[in-house]
Amino acid sequence: MTGAARRIGAEIARTLAAAGADVAITYNNSEDDAAKLVRELAGMGVAAMAAHCDVRDPKMVRGAVDAVATTFGGLDLLVNNAGAFETAKLEEITPEQWDAIFATNTRGPFLMAQAAHPHLKAARGRIVNIGSLGGVHPWGTHGHYCTSKAALHMLSETMAKAWAPEISVNCVAPGMIVNGGEVHEDYAHFAAKTPMQRNGSAADVAAAVMFFATGPHFVTGQLLTVDGGLGL
Repeated sequence: MTGAARRIGAEIARTLAAAGADVAITYNNSEDDAAKLVRELAGMGVAAMAAHCDVRDPKMVRGAVDAVATTFGGLDLLVNNAGAFETAKLEEITPEQWDAIFATNTRGPFLMAQAAHPHLKAARGRIVNIGSLGGVHPWGTHGHYCTSKAALHMLSETMAKAWAPEISVNCVAPGMIVNGGEVHEDYAHFAAKTPMQRNGSAADVAAAVMFFATGPHFVTGQLLTVDGGLGL
């Protein structure tokens, strides 16, 4: 899975390992965190590895996928978690900012999935993309982010249709997720607006990923929003 050295990605990796899966993670700038997580996962009794990979770089993507498939003898699940987030007024977003967000949030998952395709096809595997509530509901100060995630949602559906029946492809769209520690007043505000009266946790997202990773292979092309009802 991509971008899994910290936060939500790390929790997804732990959840997969707890279920008995061998886990490979990629990292870009978080080498120390990635190495620490690999040791933690290995301590859970599964095989684990980390590969340095900038998901925006096609050569690095192919190299990382090949390294994982060689080390583990194949690949049966890809979780596209790596993402970029930025707050900016729509009228002030530069073309460079726009392209940078799309390069990570939309192009990256496309490149990873394309590179993993032959391995996943052979294994009748699965892809789970991590989208966002922002890809469903527009946020006025996150125009480039919201649009990139909406594109990822559509990409997930396109992959599901193009690569069936061998590969199932689904998407998890988290809402307001708190990673623990002191809760900022802005997060408390979102919790008050949420029907479930709390913000989400990384464990909530990981559980949703596990549904698509272990549930019926017949389920494909679906978007599962994990937001406690915030988007209603």
